[in-house]
This record gives sequence, C-alpha cells and structure tokens, in this order.
Amino acid sequence: MEDVLTVYQGDYDETHPLICMDESSKHHLKEVRPPLPAKPGAIEKQDTEYERNGVSHLFMFFEPLAGKRQVAVTDQRTAVDWAQQIRHLVDVIHPQAKRITLVMDNLNTHTGASLYKAFPPDEARRLMDKLEFHYTPKHGSWLNRAEIELSILSRQCMDRRLPDQATLKAEIAIWEEQRNASARPMDWRFTNDEARGKLKKLYPTL
Repeated sequence: MEDVLTVYQGDYDETHPLICMDESSKHHLKEVRPPLPAKPGAIEKQDTEYERNGVSHLFMFFEPLAGKRQVAVTDQRTAVDWAQQIRHLVDVIHPQAKRITLVMDNLNTHTGASLYKAFPPDEARRLMDKLEFHYTPKHGSWLNRAEIELSILSRQCMDRRLPDQATLKAEIAIWEEQRNASARPMDWRFTNDEARGKLKKLYPTL
C-alpha cells in the first residue's frame, strides 16, 4: 500500500508519466421489444425481457496528474490482449516517455511474462525497459485511481442496455472526448501518514 501511495506523491513529468490501469467488462443486451417513448407525465418504459448479445472487455488507462484517460474495447482480456494494450500505451499514447510508471492490480496477466507471450524477446525487452510496475495490495484495488475512473464511466455512460460492441465503442468515444476536453488532475488526498493513522491495525505492533 505504501509503495503505491509514495508513487502518488510524485509531481507531473511528461517524460515519466504516471498511468493507472484497470479492466472491466460490459454485457451486451438487445431489446426484444421497442421501448415505449417518454411522454408528458410518463418516463420511457423498457421491457424487462432482453436478449444477451455477448460481452466486451475494457482496458482503462488513466493519467491522474494530467486528468486524461483512454479506454480500449476488446473481445477478450487475455495476457496477449493486455500486452498489446501495453505496447499501444508505450508507442502511441506516450511515445515521448523515457519511462512509464504503471499502477495496477495483481491480476496474473499484468506481468512482464505476458509481453513475452505476445512478442519476440527483443520487442518484449524493449517494452519492459520503458515500464516500472507498481501493484495495489490484495483487497486494496480501491487504491487504483483507474478503478475510480471506471466507476465514473459505468455511471455516466454504461448504465443502460447497449446492444453491441460498436454501440459501446461509440458511446465510450464520446464520453472520453468530453472528459478529456475538460481534463483536470485527480485530487488524491490519502497519504502514507493518513494510512498509518487510519489503518494502523494493518501494521505490525512493535
């Protein structure tokens, strides 16, 4: 926990950006009957029945000190999918970075080994040399600021039935553009000093 909180105390540096990464998913549900439109004195009515239409997976990359985020929507969330998103982060999102600090949870695909599954050794090594991994502790995913951003995405953009991946991508693209247009750094106030006070039961007694 303190490792992640120490990372969060750093200053903004575009050559060494801090990126928080998290994953989520969205089940696609198609209407079996057209909703009844809203009218004066009555809200839109939606049939309780629906048709399942697959699942899409989301990779959230959030830069809290710049207030910027990018969301990728994929069919799967395998080690290779994660590795491909990491290469996109290094080569497309932050090509100017000398090193990228990456905060994420301890999912078994979130390791350098995934890069070696996806790419030849020299390419995997090139990407690894650009990355500095920091993991949130077990039961401590709330420390990942990308999880907060995913929660906002869920409430503002995905809190309704979306029938297919194309619709989901279009909706997320609009949300992302609007959020980034008014980008502000995330105000994070929980520090190591506060953790040692409020969570002292987690520390050993000496």
